[in-house]
Amino acid sequence: MSEVKLSISIPYKQRLENLAIVFEALAKQTMQRSDFEVIVGAMEYSEEYVSLCKQFTNRINIVSVLSGADFSIPRARNLAMRQSSGEILIQMDADTLLPINSLQNLYDRHFAFGQKICVVGQVVGYGNNNDGSIESVEPQPYVMYQDALQKLVNSQGNPKDQRFIVDHVIPWAFGWTGFIALPLDIIRKHELYFDETFHGWGVDDLEWSYRICKTGTPIVLCEDVRAMHLPHIRDQSSNQKSERDNYIRFLRKWPRFDVELAYVFGDVKANAIYLDFVRELKHLNYGTLSGIIRGTINKRKVLYVGVSLNDKHQVIDDKLIQLFDNASSVEVLPLLGMALPYPDKDIDETRILPVIKSLSTTYLQALQTELTRVSKKVVSCYEYEPNE
Repeated sequence: MSEVKLSISIPYKQRLENLAIVFEALAKQTMQRSDFEVIVGAMEYSEEYVSLCKQFTNRINIVSVLSGADFSIPRARNLAMRQSSGEILIQMDADTLLPINSLQNLYDRHFAFGQKICVVGQVVGYGNNNDGSIESVEPQPYVMYQDALQKLVNSQGNPKDQRFIVDHVIPWAFGWTGFIALPLDIIRKHELYFDETFHGWGVDDLEWSYRICKTGTPIVLCEDVRAMHLPHIRDQSSNQKSERDNYIRFLRKWPRFDVELAYVFGDVKANAIYLDFVRELKHLNYGTLSGIIRGTINKRKVLYVGVSLNDKHQVIDDKLIQLFDNASSVEVLPLLGMALPYPDKDIDETRILPVIKSLSTTYLQALQTELTRVSKKVVSCYEYEPNE
């Protein structure tokens, strides 16, 4: 077993004021200095950053992994993770501020007995890009946050993080990297590093959490694990664009109803409505899965929506497959169609099968919006014969 209990992985570039406060909060932890390490994946080399680290040399153990490559949060996290040596790996942001008992509480209550779980902590003040753009921030010293941090410690039974006030049904959907921890040996065993094909803001952490879930590791929301999110400059429109692009990448990699639902409605609302959504799907197709198929008919790209699939994601009705120019090249995905991994106007014609009309208004409207985005033409189809 590692002598270091916790490794704290932080991606960093050009947030020196925030990082200084984060380091100060880590230096004030009740956990002994020798029990944890701070690994910074720094996507820059600057004298100012090195100077900041020197200020904390005698207070916390900081390991910096420096890279001059273009900034990428997944790459920065991977740089740090690969140098970690602790029993437990914590993913944190360069704007996450911890109350003084956070690390000791996290370890003693959730990992001291060798628990093989993934702990998601509250991150108060983290709007997940829903609070608009922030053009400037006036840096505040650590002392200005002490009262708020102490109140956070005393807020037992009154969660402030929006994820903790709805049912947690989709395990991976709340795996934000503001403050999340799991055993390092699980990461190493399953190669749970971040997918560096995700660029910009958002979704890379959810896709990582999705893969954690696939290992069978329980993802547990722990109300007693708390942190605070510091304000920083943010371009909401840019973030929303990269989030959309990354969700399309996520959906292409893992086409599933839960991913589709989180993409369309957001991860918090998706958890709140998931069970009703599943019940509606079961009624819709009478026990079979609902899916989409995409291929060419007379050399035109055609998409069918509302296709009945078996539990192996195969089309049940062979007559439908036979309509396509080349049955072997038809793409079959277990998606309702509310979110699709296709570019705008990529499909020449989308044909909606009758079962879709039974959807409730919420899902039907979302589906119609997405089909209009990806398709040049959308028609209702009551027969399998091509409508040319």
